[in-house]
Amino acid sequence: MSFEQLNKFDRIVAILIQLQSKRIVKAQDLADRFEVSLRTIYRDIRSLQTAGVPIASEAGVGYELVEGYRLPPVMFTREEASSFVAAEKLMQKFIDKRLGDHFASAIAKMKAVLRMADKDWISSIESQVQVRTAQSIFNEKVPEALSVLFDSLAQKVQVEIRYKKIESSTPEIRKIEPVGVFHENDFWYIMAYCHLRKDYRRFRTDRIQGILKTETPFTKEHPELKEFLNQRKEVPRTKVRIMVEPKVAAYLQWNRHYHGFTEEKETSQGIEMTFMSSYPESDFARWFLGFGDHARILEPESLKASVRSIVAKQMENLKEK
Repeated sequence: MSFEQLNKFDRIVAILIQLQSKRIVKAQDLADRFEVSLRTIYRDIRSLQTAGVPIASEAGVGYELVEGYRLPPVMFTREEASSFVAAEKLMQKFIDKRLGDHFASAIAKMKAVLRMADKDWISSIESQVQVRTAQSIFNEKVPEALSVLFDSLAQKVQVEIRYKKIESSTPEIRKIEPVGVFHENDFWYIMAYCHLRKDYRRFRTDRIQGILKTETPFTKEHPELKEFLNQRKEVPRTKVRIMVEPKVAAYLQWNRHYHGFTEEKETSQGIEMTFMSSYPESDFARWFLGFGDHARILEPESLKASVRSIVAKQMENLKEK
């Protein structure tokens, strides 16, 4: 069998697995996943149908397996089995307790079909892999936040939350219609229609003090989550250039992207970094102060003024009274 034929065989098997994992699978999603043309996907689907796999299709919707058709469990490779370890460790830290318990149960079922040698392989590395987070991304008193939100999204029913804003000492009761959930900058966020504010708002899961799924259906059709996330990219941005000492520049690479980093170049005076910042006079200015004794601002002048103002207030606060 040629290399090209082997790739085709692997892809067709993978397509069949995808069809078993979802009710509807779009041809474009398959083409994107396997980095092939739509025409290739159409041919692969026809190959499966010719082999006797009952695949139904509907123009503009996608492909689905006829109800009741299933293949026996597919054996995992050692490399796939190893990925379970990383996935399980990440899920333990980045989802709430209830979903974590469900995931642990699912992982146990997947491990059950492994060969004994692969089970030993996983056991030998599980204790050697750890995931540590800088902060808690869920309120410990609300261990089911993501689970409730997922149920709400699927059933299209409202959720009642007790939400504490960062500047408030007491939580507010909000009734929301979740649009979607996303993870960004080490936190989980909910985009939802808020009945109190009569508008769409973003909520952070660690600030939820209580959550309850109601039986009240959504009152309106909501745009997809990606539309809200794309809108945020349209916030006006300001070009910022700074010059940083080389010994410090290397330590900025982990969080510079949060501030709109676009490029850097070496110069005789140091590392010149360019950003497109949404909030140069506030967020960027305060971030810059963390390493400002080893850097200088090239532009804009408004950023320099903001940093001077913050430093002046700090100096005033440091004066003995």
